[in-house]
Amino acid sequence: MGAFFSMQLVLATNNKDKVREIKKVLEGLDIQILTVDDFDDFPEVEETGVTLEENAVLKAEGIFAFTGLPALADDTGLEVDALDGAPGVYSSRYAGPGCSYDDNCRKLLKEMTGVPKEKRMARFRCVIAVCFGENDTASVDGIAEGFITESKSDADGGFGYDPVFFYPPFRKTFAEMTLEEKNAVSHRGKALFKAKELLRNRL
Repeated sequence: MGAFFSMQLVLATNNKDKVREIKKVLEGLDIQILTVDDFDDFPEVEETGVTLEENAVLKAEGIFAFTGLPALADDTGLEVDALDGAPGVYSSRYAGPGCSYDDNCRKLLKEMTGVPKEKRMARFRCVIAVCFGENDTASVDGIAEGFITESKSDADGGFGYDPVFFYPPFRKTFAEMTLEEKNAVSHRGKALFKAKELLRNRL
């Protein structure tokens, strides 16, 4: 099947929610997208970087080394002003090893107890790295500005911190948006549209 595509691209993530968002934005490119499900013993690349960019590059280059195919990886962090930029690079494991999305949201809301509405500013930052080959990795980023809510939205869209991230232009949380709405304005969506141009230029 790959012979009918100009490129095969491996998504360097085990997160099915991210896979869904990435595939949606990359629709229309002459690319066959491969995921963890297409490989045996797909490795979990250790995120030892101290920045989002370092982690994204580590993952993309690690999966390229494993598959021999171009690989795309992202690393995303939520930066909360009242918490001096935390959880940042540790966003996915903020509540500890093996924590759930809900664990992370609850810890964040607890840490923000008593912080007034006007001081609950936060931003999502996403860095996407694409490793095309040895010594050939490019990265792009995207940012979305918003506020941390005082309680978790009960909407079932999105994932991660989406239920507690309010996006003022749409007057709703990321969890309340459709996938199309979120991809149009989110940190990952913005980074993905830049990555899509990187890929288009290589086809």
